[in-house]
Amino acid sequence: MQAQAAPLGPVTVGPPSWRDSTLRSIRRAERTVRLTRAGQGGPAGRPRSCTVPGAAPQPRATEDQTSQKEGGESHDPEVSRLETTGTMYPIGPKSPFVAPFPPPSLRERCAAASVRVASEYMRRVREVEGRLRGQASRVRQEATKLERERGHLEQVLRSLKCHLQVNRRSREGRAKRPSTTETERDGADRLLLREKQELAELTRDVEGTLRETLTQLQSLGQSSRQLLACSSERARVLELQPHSSSASAGRHSASRTFTSTDPTGPFTPECQQVLQSSARVLSQSQVLRDKIRRVLASAVARQEAAHQSVNDSLVKKIAETLTLKQNLTAAAAATGRAVNRKQREIDFIRHSQGRAQGPEYSGDLLTREKLNRPLVKVYQRHPGSQLPEAHHLIQGNAVLGRCLRASEQDLARLRGCCLQLFDNLHGKKAAAQVDLAVVRMRRQLVDKRAIPALLQQGAHRGEGR
Repeated sequence: MQAQAAPLGPVTVGPPSWRDSTLRSIRRAERTVRLTRAGQGGPAGRPRSCTVPGAAPQPRATEDQTSQKEGGESHDPEVSRLETTGTMYPIGPKSPFVAPFPPPSLRERCAAASVRVASEYMRRVREVEGRLRGQASRVRQEATKLERERGHLEQVLRSLKCHLQVNRRSREGRAKRPSTTETERDGADRLLLREKQELAELTRDVEGTLRETLTQLQSLGQSSRQLLACSSERARVLELQPHSSSASAGRHSASRTFTSTDPTGPFTPECQQVLQSSARVLSQSQVLRDKIRRVLASAVARQEAAHQSVNDSLVKKIAETLTLKQNLTAAAAATGRAVNRKQREIDFIRHSQGRAQGPEYSGDLLTREKLNRPLVKVYQRHPGSQLPEAHHLIQGNAVLGRCLRASEQDLARLRGCCLQLFDNLHGKKAAAQVDLAVVRMRRQLVDKRAIPALLQQGAHRGEGR
């Protein structure tokens, strides 16, 4: 507690100068007591200045410069200097301060200043660590999305390989058609070969994209490990920080931008390099995911288009074969009727030829058919009177023989045509059954569930546009 002067009485005895001199002495004593902080734990003595190492010394003001001539309150620069700088300590290592003298709690205050410096460093490190972990979380999310796209690529690749197997089995099945005329290359065979080339090209594209995806996944994994390692290295000074505050710092420090780097500061060049490389890897992964989407949609659309075109061609081939089969059936029936008619005609010719030649035994000849009958003998008594009957019989037998041979040749040709028609009919029937089996096999082995529904919808939308 500071001592205060007692108020003077109203009676004035001595001269004013004597009284003013005494009052100045009393005020000087009170000011000295205040400056020396008597009774507050400080040593009684002359004020001393305590300067932190590295701080410039401050000149002291003299007492003559602090007195006032009119007896009022004096304005002492020493008091103002002590009030402004005597209780302040530096925030950083380069901020000088001047204290009047080292108080008893100097060690505690220096420790508190160090705690403030360490806390500020930890807070900045916590922000950097939160940003690193947030970037690692985004990298993991991007890796999860890219892994999902990789699964879609593998599904489409399996579907393409299944379609290649179906195409191979379709070509092998169509090679089992019975006749040489049915095994000639047609439009369906050309479409099957085109489908094989299309599927092989799509398989190469999808495999190339899958290799890029696996490489990008490795880059994302390496970037995530680097971010976590860097954040773990930064978190070595955060053991005394609560986890909740660290988590909140990680949520709210993402918007803060660290521009300056310091090898000994919170934001090191290694952190900046890892963040930049992770941002580059993220952008590459997003571009690759867009490319994968386009490749998948194109692959699904082209695959379905090729498969549908082959199926349509096979169905058209089956319809054409069935139509030809019906025409062949009608032609074979007409040819069979012609064979029967020609056979009856041959039978008639043979019967006529046999009747024209007469009986095999001469005893079976009738009297009117014999050439030595009395009328003929009487007629042939004159020379040159030969009846044309024998000549006509010979010529008729010859004509009937030629007709018989021509009819037999026609019958042979008709039977050959009929056999060819029936053979062709059998081939068309077997070819239709083979094509039906191929179409059935293609529809059974191609499973729509092997392709993601989203990709199928995207492919259908692309076809609609």
